[in-house]
Amino acid sequence: MSNVLFVTSSLFGENSKSRGLALHFLQAWRDAHPGTRVTTRDTSTLGHFNGDTLTALMTPADKRSAEQNDAVALADSLIAEAEAADTIVIAAPMYNFTIPSTLKAWIDHIARAGRTFRYTANGPEGLLKGKKVFIASARGGFYAEGPSAAMDFQEPYLRAMLGFLGIDDVTFVHADGQAISAEIAAENLRKARDAIAQLVPLARAAA
Repeated sequence: MSNVLFVTSSLFGENSKSRGLALHFLQAWRDAHPGTRVTTRDTSTLGHFNGDTLTALMTPADKRSAEQNDAVALADSLIAEAEAADTIVIAAPMYNFTIPSTLKAWIDHIARAGRTFRYTANGPEGLLKGKKVFIASARGGFYAEGPSAAMDFQEPYLRAMLGFLGIDDVTFVHADGQAISAEIAAENLRKARDAIAQLVPLARAAA
């Protein structure tokens, strides 16, 4: 049985093209992996990681206020969701050449020393090993190649951050050109769905 964590982060909610593409992936994944269990985390409901959250995490449990207990419980639950998943599907639109701030907030909450990574004599070691991540992304322009490729701070950041946490099996499905014209947007979404149709049968849930 596959345990999937679905992380969605668009400001457009159900109208998000990235979310729609990720849901298309999830349906194909369910078809290929009967009995798949999906946990959904919408990052638009998350507050950003701030000084109060950090203080709460650093305060001994028996000295925390009720608000601090709530902040720690949320952060712990986000980490537990990531730990329990063998597969993570992320709907990640590109905003201003990078990821949505709320997706960054999710990453900030789950990146915790001693839990999802640790420092060793040989450098940092990610602890979320053995997971697969699939990232569906709709982007306004063309960033896979050409002059705009230098402005893609989305895919490199996500690969680097997930790798830091121990996840190096990361696959992107991009639908670029969504702001160019309706025809190009539709064609590239179709190509992205075709790529998913070819990708999913070859991918297995992490052991």
